[in-house]
Amino acid sequence: MAISDYAFIEAWREVLTLSRLEAGQTVTILTSASTHPQTLSCATIAAQSLGAIVNRLDLPPINGEKALSRDSLAYLGTTPLTGNRAAIAALKASDLVLDLMTLLFSPEQHEILQTGTKILLAVEPPEVLMRMVPTLQDKARVTAAAARIAAARQMRVRSDAGTDLACPLGEFPAISEYGFVDEPGRWDHWPSGFALTWPDEGGASGRIVIDRGDILLPQKCYVQDPITLTVEKGYATRIEGGLSADLLRDYMASFDDPEAYAISHIGWGLQPRARWSTLGLYDREATIGMDARAFEGNFLFSLGPNNEAGGSRTTTCHIDIPLRHCTVSLDGQDVVAGGKVLD
Repeated sequence: MAISDYAFIEAWREVLTLSRLEAGQTVTILTSASTHPQTLSCATIAAQSLGAIVNRLDLPPINGEKALSRDSLAYLGTTPLTGNRAAIAALKASDLVLDLMTLLFSPEQHEILQTGTKILLAVEPPEVLMRMVPTLQDKARVTAAAARIAAARQMRVRSDAGTDLACPLGEFPAISEYGFVDEPGRWDHWPSGFALTWPDEGGASGRIVIDRGDILLPQKCYVQDPITLTVEKGYATRIEGGLSADLLRDYMASFDDPEAYAISHIGWGLQPRARWSTLGLYDREATIGMDARAFEGNFLFSLGPNNEAGGSRTTTCHIDIPLRHCTVSLDGQDVVAGGKVLD
């Protein structure tokens, strides 16, 4: 259902306040051809109402000839900022960037964040953003989970479907995504609500069973028959199953990149207002599937890069896969049991 501009402006004011936006600070709103017009207009009004100096930087889309879909996370190659020094300078000069375009997994984003500029990504439909306006309670829960990850040296994931994955930890930081940016140089995503890290390079091993009803992103589909991944030395070395496995294999093969098969980030969802079933209510081009990534108790793992965490592995292929009904343990202590968070 559509939402009112008034309610959406108030939601933006809440998120900007949580992000510690102050009068006189500069906000640059990054947009593209796919930016939702209501999100843009309401974000602009909310930032101005808080006394910010607001600019809009609109950049043309790229990579359309390479991507297999219109999803902004389906191809992580160059971005509209690649080689665009004038645009990068404008974003570096901003206190806060509202990314309504999707500037993810890019060296330009890292460069901007290193100057202390904060970046908040918000590209889901307005009603999804409204339903998952972040709170301080979200932050407390997510940061507590991230602290537990940071202190652990192994994550193990099991399920009745057959998953049994062991991931050594410690090489990469624990990351908390709670939906607002309240520290200099912070990136976050509204909506979100999960804690994650990356396994030590080359260390993940075991078996992952993507069961019926689990979700593939950016395909944005519910798996119809189980897919079994054999994981050896940090890579998915075999993808077995029926039609769903065939489709996943073909998609990944299109990138012609062995790094696409590496185990990327691992963690679990902590957002009670996100729903596993929501993806079935939307056209595939209307959402990037943050409900699927964040719903409470899912084990979210991905295939592809680790450069977001400071690693050296880059690839244009990035696949997020939230699994239901998993038990996640840290150093032998369960933190999620059968899809139920134990905090």
